[in-house]
Amino acid sequence: MNRMPTIVHFRKNCIGCNSCVEHAPEYWKISEKDGKSDLQGGEEKNGVIVKKIHVSETEVNELVARDCPVKIIKVFK
Repeated sequence: MNRMPTIVHFRKNCIGCNSCVEHAPEYWKISEKDGKSDLQGGEEKNGVIVKKIHVSETEVNELVARDCPVKIIKVFK
């Protein structure tokens, strides 16, 4: 059984630095409401944002996670 990679975004701790948007604007956007990043197409689960992605989308989002200064973005394979 193949598990799809998953992005987990602990949005409440976001500082709105825009690093995620700079790396992957097709996945990330800064909210006009509160200046924090939004994971496009993500769903809230237990206070965090979760999105299943294809294996081909893993590399760019691992870069996003690595460069997040507050380490609130995780990619699980």
